[in-house]
Amino acid sequence: MRKSWRQSAAGAGAESVEEEAYVFEGFEETQVDVGEASVFVRFGGQGPPVVLLHGHPRTSATWHRVAPQLVGAGHTVICPDLRGYGRSRGPQFTADHAGYSKRAVAADVVAVMRHLGHRRFALVGHDRGGSVALRLTLDHPQTVSRVAFLDCLPLTEHLSRITPEFATQWWHWFFFAQPNIPERVINADPDSWYHGDPATMGPENYDEWRQATRNPDVVRAMLEDYRAGLTIDRRHEERDRAAGTRVTCPALILWSLQDDLEDLYGDPLAIWRRWADEVRGYGIDSGHHVAELAPDALARALTDFLRSELT
Repeated sequence: MRKSWRQSAAGAGAESVEEEAYVFEGFEETQVDVGEASVFVRFGGQGPPVVLLHGHPRTSATWHRVAPQLVGAGHTVICPDLRGYGRSRGPQFTADHAGYSKRAVAADVVAVMRHLGHRRFALVGHDRGGSVALRLTLDHPQTVSRVAFLDCLPLTEHLSRITPEFATQWWHWFFFAQPNIPERVINADPDSWYHGDPATMGPENYDEWRQATRNPDVVRAMLEDYRAGLTIDRRHEERDRAAGTRVTCPALILWSLQDDLEDLYGDPLAIWRRWADEVRGYGIDSGHHVAELAPDALARALTDFLRSELT
């Protein structure tokens, strides 16, 4: 998540959206038991499957303007809540944070897709969901046909570039890593901590997100996501780099021009080429929550990238 993490979801770059019908109308919902976790998932459409992974602190409802467009383009679209987020639940918390590692969450996605009858699929990850998408693609390369990373870099690339600007804008990474204190601060007044605009997010997406952020168990799980990121996830990425493990399927990199990824790091494509063999991408005129703020532009980009899946 970027510097907009505590700001309103409203802002420049938001596409005008007409009055919306029911969120994910025509989609099915189910809860999938994957062993130590239970994953809530929405799915709909027919055709080659594509999985959409949300970021912090959203739920799968963040895709409600994009998913129907991908269905219309001829895809089966699967939108899970990440482990511990929204209506998904994970295991007991442990000192090593392994139960909320990206490796564990990636395995959830593979299990959900097998449950739904899909052994190979395209993958889209935004923000923290992008970290899960990277781990899944590296750990299970045979399952991923194409992958899109939205507003994210590998965690170790962020950590190797810590500057005063990074520390100032992304201080929440290190605050979230502290034991006990973040839970006490956030749960004391979650509505003041997390901000959203129902008109921009869509009222049902907003209500679902607000309910989740008011749940202390969800808040703790989201913090464990960040704690894992600075510890066990970092070590997993470091081992991949040392072993030369790379993303071998085509990769699309998209970033929000009104966010700070390019400002902090320069060309994101140059960084992703350190990790992936076939990279393309560009910036979209949007704030960080691109699926809500620029859904049409994002859907067009994903549809173009996934077009070969339909042939």
